[in-house]
Amino acid sequence: MTLLAWIVLFSLAAWGWLLLGQGLFWRTDVRLPLRPPPAQWPSVAVVVPARDEAAVLPDSLPSLLAQAYPGEARVFLVDDGSTDGTAETARALAEKAGDRALPLTVSSPGEPPEGWTGKLWALRHGIEQAYRADAEYLLLTDADIAHRPESLRELVAAAEAGGYDLVSQMARLRTATGWERLVVPAFVYFFAQLYPFRWVNRAGGRTAAAAGGCVLLKADAARRAGIPEAVRGALIDDVSVAREVKRTGGRIWLGLAERVDSVRPYPRLAELWGMVSRSAYAQLRHNPLLLAAAVGGLALVYLVPPLAVAAGLLGGAPAVAVAGALAWAVMAGTYLPVLRYYGQPPWAAALLPFTAGLYLLMTVDSAVRHHRGKGAAWKGRTYA
Repeated sequence: MTLLAWIVLFSLAAWGWLLLGQGLFWRTDVRLPLRPPPAQWPSVAVVVPARDEAAVLPDSLPSLLAQAYPGEARVFLVDDGSTDGTAETARALAEKAGDRALPLTVSSPGEPPEGWTGKLWALRHGIEQAYRADAEYLLLTDADIAHRPESLRELVAAAEAGGYDLVSQMARLRTATGWERLVVPAFVYFFAQLYPFRWVNRAGGRTAAAAGGCVLLKADAARRAGIPEAVRGALIDDVSVAREVKRTGGRIWLGLAERVDSVRPYPRLAELWGMVSRSAYAQLRHNPLLLAAAVGGLALVYLVPPLAVAAGLLGGAPAVAVAGALAWAVMAGTYLPVLRYYGQPPWAAALLPFTAGLYLLMTVDSAVRHHRGKGAAWKGRTYA
């Protein structure tokens, strides 16, 4: 057998494992279970860190203020050094919402001290206010996330009935432009491949993850895990929070959202590129060996199948072409549920190797940026 034949067989074997042995990551049926209401609704504090978010707040903040929650709830928006009038926009939106809306408190903690990321410093300030308000639950959500009116009620009911200390939903990201339709579903697909939801939700399992746009966290669990101090410098803060909660004995749940949506636009490839490359190398712990393994793994799993089909057809090696086609077919089949979740056409599954190639380049670019001293850049801040 030729070297190419061995490589494509390894790729096909890898897809056999991913199909059956990686927690059925490709399925999209892990959704928030509807639960009966608790006997008494606990109090909730919604904490929203916001840095230069005046443009998206009109599409997100009113949805939080309009939550149909039967218990006591209030919103704490923490302005993280914005220069675009974020705080003023938030106050104006609250005034427009009227007396029936949830009460809103807008504050600013100032610049973060050394060792803290801006978002986690803002969360710390908001969580302190929530504790002073005796909140039993914290809903940590981003400024670009819109919630349907029943979102908070369903999150709390699921946490209370299931005995969960953390309940997180991966918000449905925007897919309005061509680049968004190409890149965004793959982002969710790759995240689930790294952190299979069924493994995350398994009691006693080691896998832990959360989606930072929507994290409902018990206040007692946050105190026990030392959140956010325990993760104050984390660039991938949502996964770090989940790990600390699970490490300290908490039960967590993660799934795809049906009533939580991101309103942030990514009209060009450059914005999507920045979203991924900002933290990709941090995901690999800034380790060159892990980077090499990730690049090699992406190439073997996603790029080899179509290359083998082309090489087999052009080189007169039908067995190689067939093996590559089988691997490519399994790949596309596992991608179909995510495409369906995002309302995309089935034929787009065949483009996954191209999209994976983009993610490979984004990961390499993330490492290059790090080694050039640029680190992770976000709205004027760069973390080494």
